Amino acid sequence: MNYFLTEEQQAIQETAREIAQKKIKPVREHYDVTEEYPWPIVEELRKADLFGVYFPTQYGGLGGGGLELCLAVEEISRACGGIALTIACTALCAFPIILFGTPEQKKKYLPDLASGKRLGAFTITEPEAGSDATATRCSAKLEGNYYVLNGTKNFCSNGNAAEIYTLFATTNPARGARGLSAFILEKGWPGLSFGKKEVKMGIRASPTYEINLDNCKVPKENLLGGEGRGLSVAQGTFDISRPGVASQALGIAQGAIDEALAYAKMRKQFGQSIASFQSSLHMIADMSTQVEAARALLYSVTKAMDKDLLAAEEAAEKSGKTVYDEMKKNSSKRWTKESAMVKLFCSDVSMKVTTDAVQLCGGIGYMRDFPVEKFMRDAKITQIYEGTNQIQRNEIGAAVIKELAQKG
Repeated sequence: MNYFLTEEQQAIQETAREIAQKKIKPVREHYDVTEEYPWPIVEELRKADLFGVYFPTQYGGLGGGGLELCLAVEEISRACGGIALTIACTALCAFPIILFGTPEQKKKYLPDLASGKRLGAFTITEPEAGSDATATRCSAKLEGNYYVLNGTKNFCSNGNAAEIYTLFATTNPARGARGLSAFILEKGWPGLSFGKKEVKMGIRASPTYEINLDNCKVPKENLLGGEGRGLSVAQGTFDISRPGVASQALGIAQGAIDEALAYAKMRKQFGQSIASFQSSLHMIADMSTQVEAARALLYSVTKAMDKDLLAAEEAAEKSGKTVYDEMKKNSSKRWTKESAMVKLFCSDVSMKVTTDAVQLCGGIGYMRDFPVEKFMRDAKITQIYEGTNQIQRNEIGAAVIKELAQKG
């Protein structure tokens, strides 16, 4: 399928594919088993400038948008969904700064994230605050020139590998959702420490940690988006970032098809390859169609979204306003519905396709030394993080009803 990618986009796709196939595929089982962080792969991604594909050029990036990020993440996930999070988690940290950061914050943090010199992480979840971010208990109290943060965050992807964190805490518990604020933190600051490392079903090459804050002093200039605007920061970020999860899911699904087809063509039963049986052909047809439909939705949404995003980034450099405010000024449209649709559809397809890939391969598909079971384990999380798919359906349904009401 020709998606009319530019030469630059094709180059990103081809570079990511080459690294995935030559550098990641041979070692993915090692990182899945050992749960070590793939630092040698990170270095390859740094040298290829893949961390910077979606950053503005003035901060050391290649000037692309969400589509460029998705192309890179999809190809890396095609080899290993866990290793793809080295880039995807850094993006989830960077997007709030790109969208809501002051000129000073962007100059300080974006170049290191764009180069991959320092990796990023995003942490909003707490033991009592998952889908309901307004239940956040982590507190931030302004004392002089610092906010003092206390509390616990969990399920932080990129965990202790990251050095820059976008983190959410309440500055006014009495105000509920309007009391939530966002901050930029750095690894090594006094009062920031790591607790439990989670043992996970999938994406095991990406460490998931608990983060503890014990009177952690954060300079007040590291408040992101303004006090009490944390929910807007989180929602605005997810509007832009959820296609990143979709691209991870899509890559995982495509990788599972690659492995399953190669095996089905080789495996003989009743004197012929199992790929030639009608029941297998129907599974292959459904899997391939679902993945191509997911890719078409992902690429079309990110292309449309990037028109708003890139124009707002350019305007923000001239006006000094935030990119998010420029997006609101240029278009009253938010991308909540479409972003949720992409994340929902691609992750559901990924879970379905990887499950079918295991089935198509039969007994060998269930074995740990054969890669399709890893794709199935990795796929599951894409239906859960950055908002469960039940939450996505809530968002989509509410947006559709609102649009109907506006039409009268």
